[in-house]
Formats: sequence, C-alpha cells, structure tokens
Amino acid sequence: MPRLALYALVVCLLAIAAAVVSFVRGNWLGVGWVLLAGLSSNMAWYYLRRSRATAPR
Repeated sequence: MPRLALYALVVCLLAIAAAVVSFVRGNWLGVGWVLLAGLSSNMAWYYLRRSRATAPR
C-alpha cells in the first residue's frame, strides 16, 4: 500500500473516532469530523488506484 494512501486511511479512522466521541458528548462539531473522514477516505482511494494504475505489470 502506498505511503500516502496509508496516511489518508489513518486520518480517516481518527476522524471517525473523533466524530463518534463528539456526537456522544452532544457536540455538533462531529459534523466537521465526518466531512474530514469522507475527504480523507476519497484521498486514500485515489492514491491506491493511482499506484495500481502506474505499477509495472
């Protein structure tokens, strides 16, 4: 797995955890964490697909 895809995946998982904690505490800041999780998830897919497309066969 490419390094950038791995970093984006870690950010996604941390953002999901932060969103859950925010919503459990009744804080609406969790919406921002959900948006960040979506963005980082898309980045992870992009970097993963890009590495597979450019890999020598």
